[in-house]
Amino acid sequence: MSTLRNSLESVVRADLVPLLVDYGAIPCLSPAFDHSWSESGHIERALALYQDWVATRSVPGMTSHIQRIDGRTPLLVVEVPSTPGRGDGSVLLYGHLDKQPANDPWSSGLDPFQSQLVGENLFGRGMVDDGYAAPLVISVLEELSQQHMDYPRCVLVVEASEESGSPDLDAHLEQLLPTIGEVDMVVCLDSGGLDFQRLWVTSSLRGNLVMAITVRVLEHGVHSGEAGGVVPSSFRILRELLSRVEDPRTGEVLPEFLQAEIPAFHRDQAARLSQELGDPLLALFPLAGSTRLMGIEGADRILNQTWRPSLAFIGIDGVPPVADGGNVLRPFTTGKISLRLPPTVDAALAQRLVELLTTDVPCGADVEVEAESPAQGWVSKEPSPWLAKALHEGSMMGFGAPAAFCGEGGSIPFMATLGKCFPTADFVATGALGPGSNAHGPDESLYLPAAIGVATSLAHLLTSMPS
Repeated sequence: MSTLRNSLESVVRADLVPLLVDYGAIPCLSPAFDHSWSESGHIERALALYQDWVATRSVPGMTSHIQRIDGRTPLLVVEVPSTPGRGDGSVLLYGHLDKQPANDPWSSGLDPFQSQLVGENLFGRGMVDDGYAAPLVISVLEELSQQHMDYPRCVLVVEASEESGSPDLDAHLEQLLPTIGEVDMVVCLDSGGLDFQRLWVTSSLRGNLVMAITVRVLEHGVHSGEAGGVVPSSFRILRELLSRVEDPRTGEVLPEFLQAEIPAFHRDQAARLSQELGDPLLALFPLAGSTRLMGIEGADRILNQTWRPSLAFIGIDGVPPVADGGNVLRPFTTGKISLRLPPTVDAALAQRLVELLTTDVPCGADVEVEAESPAQGWVSKEPSPWLAKALHEGSMMGFGAPAAFCGEGGSIPFMATLGKCFPTADFVATGALGPGSNAHGPDESLYLPAAIGVATSLAHLLTSMPS
């Protein structure tokens, strides 16, 4: 396997990096951020780039096609038959190529849409989330074939709406299910972990509710000298409404219907990780000044991140920049919130939250709430004995340390979708994300040694799968 790891390292550096640099130059934003995605053609360009690259790889029997559905983003499908004589068994592998926008400034010399390799980090929007995944899978299968190692039938799907909550995936899967057939294992490479020292396997994902709340008190702005103290502030009312959801002092999310009992397995897992890694979240974030992390200690912080609800205020309208702010009592304030939900809480709770925010509004102000489609959380089942062994061995081969399991605070909506489609399959959610990867933020990067370790672990996983 060391020979395979060395070969995969060569492929990642020589083949994947140039492909990803070309991919990085394409602003293929997810439909939620580019409403004219069909006209701009950037998603089509990215899909064509990947499909053309796939056609250059030497994997026996590999075929690819782009599946199209009117009104939906297209989907790249790559099918690879098992090695001759191997027997039954199929694996579904997942990646996506749509990107988040790049609103925050990047460091000097870095550009979100002009990828460049600096040391061991490949910087650019979409590098680690999730542009590397599809070519990594193909590279693994190609190397296994060239080294005459057995692998199962594999179906790779690469979607283009994941950063919008995967609204198009269900429709594509419905058409693809006859082609995919029975699946024994599902592998997602859109995740990561707490360090780059081992293979991290995601044991749970939080759900997500995103909504915009508009509070309107006037038809137009009025001089604050006249209206102040008479007309209520829209910002104050918005702040008061949000205090129904979140305690402004502690950050605790208050409604009971947004809470969940944390299973003992996940509590024990958090305690073990904190003990082994020494409060791993403590040094993860670029805290400003004397800012302190929430939570009592390491395990408590891990549970805050992975199993407890949390609210983030992610956008605001109706407020001018400080330099332009005049003495005006503004007519409205719109705040956008992202509410992370415990993995087992039903994400279809948006309506209950809307009712909470629009009932008995202070001063009778006009309130409008627009909720996006919710993202359901997910909890992995315990891995089969063969899978647990293969993950451990693969991590040792790829990283030199055993695999670790941890929940993730973010949402991957398609995991719940795939879980419903393939209820008996083993699931592996992993990836190259780690400290400093900064997906969705400035200076997003793919750490190449992590990608090489993931590739080696995946290779061992595929060759270890029972036939």
